[in-house]
Amino acid sequence: MPYEPKTGVKNNPVKKAVIKPAVVERTPHKSKLLELCRERLRVKHYSLRTEDAYLSWVRRFIFFHNKKHPAEMGGYEVESFLTHLAVNGHVSSSTQNQALSALLFLYREVLYLQLEWMENVVRAKKASRLPVVLTVNEVSSVLARLDGREWLMASLLYGTGMRLMECIRLRVKDISFESSELIVRDGKGGKDRRTVLPAKLCDPLRTQLEKVKELHREDMDDEKWMGAFLPYALERKYPNANKQIAWQYIFPASRRANDPRDGKIRRHHINEKVLQRAVSKAAINAGIDKPVGCHTLRHCFATHLIEAGYDIRTVQELLGHKDVTTTQIYTHVLNKGGRGVRSPLDR
Repeated sequence: MPYEPKTGVKNNPVKKAVIKPAVVERTPHKSKLLELCRERLRVKHYSLRTEDAYLSWVRRFIFFHNKKHPAEMGGYEVESFLTHLAVNGHVSSSTQNQALSALLFLYREVLYLQLEWMENVVRAKKASRLPVVLTVNEVSSVLARLDGREWLMASLLYGTGMRLMECIRLRVKDISFESSELIVRDGKGGKDRRTVLPAKLCDPLRTQLEKVKELHREDMDDEKWMGAFLPYALERKYPNANKQIAWQYIFPASRRANDPRDGKIRRHHINEKVLQRAVSKAAINAGIDKPVGCHTLRHCFATHLIEAGYDIRTVQELLGHKDVTTTQIYTHVLNKGGRGVRSPLDR
């Protein structure tokens, strides 16, 4: 017999470990839910503003139901939350619909649940309202009370019909002085379009571009500066493009800051609140008793073009509207004085 050393331990047969199959967690943990929602929003290429809004609604929905996990809730909890917003919060129909869209995105795209109640949710009826429009003299009065960079941005809003953020995000490469046009990149709905460049703003824009170039030279001397933000994967495709003058913002911020996406030091565009406050203050100083904001200048652009006799299809293209019915709201100027009716009191 072969020799077997004595170890003092009985030679028991070795039992094989039973490996239990891992249980796949179908619903994410509460602490990870918002991060998963953020990742899914970025996969779908939603804007940062939509991302912040959706995450805020998801957070409010969870806290409204005492931090209960959304996977444990359903249509009743969603409807009770929307009812609370309408009855107690007195929110508008568009705000209520935005909250509903955020919750539907959570259930469909993050939790991967397609439940019957989702198809039966009724959206709030959106009110149809006429836009606030200023006369030509009122617009001139507002612009006369602005100066410098704020005057140039407000004049662009009225002269081109751009939205506020479309103007704020303009880059050097988007201006064509020879063809007298502006190219709006990645506008609402992710669409590009062309719009008119007012001849009156060409010289002020050239002066602004000189300031941008001077600021760009200062940034180039700083080794920590990582260039302007480039959308999607353009920074990997064109490694040196982010430091070229063509990609710099026309209305840059006064200070460099960390990019919220990757933490790199960049010079972002100016904060939109700077222009919003300036326009609101100018309207008050002009004695205009109307709710005037930056978007009001876009309404004035469309209305005054139709008043001048331009075709509604042309106005639709300049504004970037998907459907002409959206542009038709500005035809109210064609029916002056209650659809052209003369009041019997004036006879």
